[in-house]
Amino acid sequence: MLRKILYFVVLIIVIGVGGLFAVFYFDRETATVDLADGYGTDPKLPPPNPTTFPTVNIAEASRWKEGEKPTPADGLTVEAFATGLDHPRTLLTLPNGDVLVAETNKPEKKETGFSIRGFVQSLLMANAGAEVKSANRITLLRDADKDGKADTNTPFLENLNSPFGMALVNDRLYVANTDAIVAFPYTTGDSRISAEPEKIVDLPAGPINHHWTKDLVASPDGRKLYVTVGSNSNVAENGMENEENRAAVLEVDIATRTSRLFASGLRNPNGITFNPETNDIWVVVNERDEIGSDLVPDYMTAVKDGGFYGWPYSYFGQHVDERVSPQNPDLVARAIKPDYALGPHTASLGLKFYTGSLLPAQYLNGAFIGQHGSWNRRPRSGYKVVFVPFTDGRPSGSPIDILTGFIGPDDTARGRPVGVAIGSDGALLVADDVGNTVWRVTPATQQASQ
Repeated sequence: MLRKILYFVVLIIVIGVGGLFAVFYFDRETATVDLADGYGTDPKLPPPNPTTFPTVNIAEASRWKEGEKPTPADGLTVEAFATGLDHPRTLLTLPNGDVLVAETNKPEKKETGFSIRGFVQSLLMANAGAEVKSANRITLLRDADKDGKADTNTPFLENLNSPFGMALVNDRLYVANTDAIVAFPYTTGDSRISAEPEKIVDLPAGPINHHWTKDLVASPDGRKLYVTVGSNSNVAENGMENEENRAAVLEVDIATRTSRLFASGLRNPNGITFNPETNDIWVVVNERDEIGSDLVPDYMTAVKDGGFYGWPYSYFGQHVDERVSPQNPDLVARAIKPDYALGPHTASLGLKFYTGSLLPAQYLNGAFIGQHGSWNRRPRSGYKVVFVPFTDGRPSGSPIDILTGFIGPDDTARGRPVGVAIGSDGALLVADDVGNTVWRVTPATQQASQ
């Protein structure tokens, strides 16, 4: 709350009386469409409602109190798999059951001069628990006695550069730093890697690096890597010259160490994974801001080779964003409509299809999604893990809340879910970067029998 008060004080001082009026003005902006109508294959898309300043409705980070934990769906239970982590974001389950967790955050930015927007945004993100210094580390979690809690919580790889995505191919572990994909030798059962990183390809980064996360998955045959790269802006306000190979999925040929543009027009893709039924690549995408609480729904979609998905010129197909100039009607005409909306401003970051056998059969081949939570929607959205059922490789129903309760009764954020993974035993694992915890979700009947 103190940071929020400081934000308003600074805003008033810097902008003056006009700023005070603007605060009251943008504070009135609120959603007009029910959140549930922002999900599914055909979400409601009302007219844009841009404001002088974006709506600010962020949940202050407070972390879990003793005995608190998220609320699971009926038939499920949740317990902490590992605690005391440092901003855990993504997870990778290794063949022997070990779990790797990337403890990471955005890289430190070089001083580029003061800006009101940047200063205020920094205050807001700090209030949400998003301004912690990056640990630049991947940590090993090992449950040796198989009791559902990690006995080992030790550094596995250190001195990385804002790592995010991880992929294991045979005896090599690939890590997507914010500026490059690097590789390390790996032997099953390793507790630590001390080898120097081997660069595979550079990734778009540079002084702006607006969306810094680079997520990663390996093709089933182990020959290619697919990496997500977010945009360098909200809607290209930094110039399209700063968006080369961004808002995209890149394909990396491991043997030749070359990359190419695979799919584009994806503002901030993450959670890249393969659909087990169709072998298509799927991502979750964070859509654009500052045109109201109802727009634009984040989404998940299969990405096609050569496909274009709208950003920055249009959203959810051919809905033109009038803020972008010059426009590109030829690209808008071929913009692919996403497969499934995930609610406006939910900050969906994690995606994993369920292929295990521990959870009830209703979850098989469906998608678990970690929704980090909104900062600019009234009322708030996200701050939960949801499940979307699939049939024959396609979304086939309404989302189901799997983990909720990340916003406490005092209206502060106990945690914020990010990456999701499936443990070797079939449990659902969830990285919580504000709660500094990895949660483990299992059937309630199993927990009762332990």
